[in-house]
Amino acid sequence: MSRRKGFDLACPIYTFLANDHLRLDELLRRAGDEPGQIDDEAYAQFRAGLLRHISIEEKILMPAAQRMRGGEPLPIAAKIRLDHGALVSLMVPPPTPSLILTIRSILTLHNKLEEEVEGLYEAAEESIGEDAAGLLKMMQQAADVRILPHNSDPKVMEAARRAVERAGHTMK
Repeated sequence: MSRRKGFDLACPIYTFLANDHLRLDELLRRAGDEPGQIDDEAYAQFRAGLLRHISIEEKILMPAAQRMRGGEPLPIAAKIRLDHGALVSLMVPPPTPSLILTIRSILTLHNKLEEEVEGLYEAAEESIGEDAAGLLKMMQQAADVRILPHNSDPKVMEAARRAVERAGHTMK
């Protein structure tokens, strides 16, 4: 991934969210580390963490940036939301090795869009300006997302496949 060279303390939102990416990357790695097997505990932690992370971006970060821009969304917001929809849809079925490969593939590109220069985090932080410290506190205190049981219905997998394709990705 193309991450900034070191996190800047003057960019607390970027630092908070990029560090969370690192934590989630490690959980996903542990979940699918053994070929053909899933570490259920690591995957459950990843799933809960990813859903909370997406919730923070969707309910706190992007709306705040849009408000500070006079109601205009960040230019990258539409693509980020398509990726979020695909990722959330992949959290519904039970994990499989191919599902984990798909998630990892999407996150590799998605995290880059958020972390790169002029990506989501930098653009949002610039838009938010002086309100960054208050927004960071809201993000840190964000509640966990309610996690529902996995759903094995084949229609769920088909819906996930459509969401992944709509976001411009492919199932592995």
